[in-house]
Amino acid sequence: MKEFDYTIIGGGCAGLSLAYELNLHKKLENKTLAIVEPRQEYKRDKTWSFWKVIDHNFNDCVIKNWRHFSINSPSGINHLQCDDFPYQSVDSGLFYKKINNELKKNRNISFYKNIKDINTTNSFIFNSVPLPIEKNDNNLWQHFCGIEIETKKNIFDDSIINLMDFNCEQRDSVHFFYTLPYSSNKALIETTWLSKMPHGEKDYDSQLKNYIENNLNIKDYKIVYKEVGAIPLFHPSTLNKINKMDIGTVGGMTRLSTGYTFLNIQEQSKYIRENIENIFKLKKFEINKKYQFLDKIFLNVLKKHPKRMSNIFFKMFKTTPNTVIKFLSNKSNFLEDLTIISKMPKWIFLKELF
Repeated sequence: MKEFDYTIIGGGCAGLSLAYELNLHKKLENKTLAIVEPRQEYKRDKTWSFWKVIDHNFNDCVIKNWRHFSINSPSGINHLQCDDFPYQSVDSGLFYKKINNELKKNRNISFYKNIKDINTTNSFIFNSVPLPIEKNDNNLWQHFCGIEIETKKNIFDDSIINLMDFNCEQRDSVHFFYTLPYSSNKALIETTWLSKMPHGEKDYDSQLKNYIENNLNIKDYKIVYKEVGAIPLFHPSTLNKINKMDIGTVGGMTRLSTGYTFLNIQEQSKYIRENIENIFKLKKFEINKKYQFLDKIFLNVLKKHPKRMSNIFFKMFKTTPNTVIKFLSNKSNFLEDLTIISKMPKWIFLKELF
C-alpha cells in the first residue's frame, strides 16, 4: 500500500479547507497528501453562513452578502446594521467544486474511499471524523432543516436577513426560524432547534410549511433545494494518537453557543499551514478559552431556562451590532465582553457561574 506524508481523514469542510490552504501556498510541492472521503459525489448539501470578520479563500463561493439583519421575538423586532462585518452565505456546492478542481491538478494529492487502502504508519494524520456519538441526555444539539424556495412574485426584501424569529412554538426547547433572501423571489428558510434531541423533530416539513404560509404569508412557491443537519453543541470524542491532529468540529472549531464553525476552520487551516514544517511539535489550535468558559455558562442556562432564551437573545442584540458580532465571532475585547454580559439576566447567570 502507498505511503503519504500527510493524510486527511474526512473530505468535508475542514478536510478540504486544509488541503486547499496547503495546496494554495505550495506546501505540497515536495510532500504527498491522501484525502480519505467515502462519499460517491460532491454536491450542494449545506449552506455555511457567518459574519465576515476575517478574510477567507472562498469569496467566489459566496451566494450573497447582507449588511442588515433583524431579530424577532414576542417582545418586538430589533433591526441592526453591520457595515463593517457583512453577513455571508457560502454555497457548499461551489465550495466543493472550486477546491476539488484545484486539488486534482496536483499529482501529489490522492483521493481514497477507505482508510484501509493506504499505509498511514509514517503519515501525519489530520482527522475530522468523530467516534460514534453515544446517547447522552445531557448533550445539546443545534438541529435544523432548511428549504430554498422560489416565488412567482417579488416578495422578499433581499437587503436584510431575519437572523432569528422566535414567534413560533417552542416545545420546551429553543426554536426559531431563519430567513436568508437571495433575491426578491428566492430565499432559504430554516427551522432551527437548540435541544437535547440529536435526530431532530419529526415534522420539519410541516413546521416550514406553516411558517411560510402563515407567518410570511406566502402561498404560491416551489422548493428548489433542501438541507437537514445537526451540529453538536459539545465536543465529540476522538482517539488521541501520536502524529495525529483533530480538525474541524472534532478539533473544537465549533463555537458551542452559536454553532458557527466555518471561519474557525479557515483560521485553523491557516495556522496549520503556517506551521506545517513543525507539525510534529505543533500545539493545538483552540478557540479562546474565555469563549469556552462563557459558552459553558450560556449553555447551562439554556438547558435550565429554555423559555427565557428568546428574550436573552433579543437583549444580547440590543448592544451595538459590531460588539455582538465580534463577540459571537470570537473577536471581542474585554470591554465588549462586559457589554454583552451586562445585557444578560444577572441572577440565573451568576447562579451557573458559582
